[in-house]
Amino acid sequence: MAVPARKVSKTRKRKRRTHYKLETVQVTKCPKCGEIKKPHRVCASCGTYKNVEEIKVKDNQ
Repeated sequence: MAVPARKVSKTRKRKRRTHYKLETVQVTKCPKCGEIKKPHRVCASCGTYKNVEEIKVKDNQ
């Protein structure tokens, strides 16, 4: 089994791990109702996508 000759320093270890981070979630506003939604997806509150009603959404009022 291979054993490292020297201890890996904190700086070297952290340089290697610079890509291990969370990305921010992209969000847009629905043009019809103004709710925040993910891009290229049907709006959960009004059920539209590209100004066309794709799904029927029940009113919980």
